[in-house]
Amino acid sequence: MDNMQYVALVTLLLVAQYFIFTMLVGAARGKSGIQAPAVTGDENFERAYRVQMNTLEQLVMTLPVLWLSGIYFDSMVAALLGLVFFVGRVLYRAAYVREPGKRGAGFGIGFLGTLGLLGTALWGVIGAL
Repeated sequence: MDNMQYVALVTLLLVAQYFIFTMLVGAARGKSGIQAPAVTGDENFERAYRVQMNTLEQLVMTLPVLWLSGIYFDSMVAALLGLVFFVGRVLYRAAYVREPGKRGAGFGIGFLGTLGLLGTALWGVIGAL
């Protein structure tokens, strides 16, 4: 369980990334003039909002397996796979706000990071049984 501070650091990085995505949604809402609770009516706002929501949907899976992989498999591998997810989200957001149809590569990279975390967590937990 040594080097878990790297898993913790990646966790904080992912939370900070989500925080920034949330702030960008707020800025897009202000710029568009769309009043809460509405979430439609301006394409740029909708894109920012979908990036935030999709990232939240992905974090629900990624964060638990990040920690399980770090504890039961290898903390450095888990941290690196968490960084893969982070980079995927950066690319996903950049593509989605420009042209939503081109978000696939970023999504795929993030998905592979999560899949790797799921596989290593499962391998580690089963091995510990």
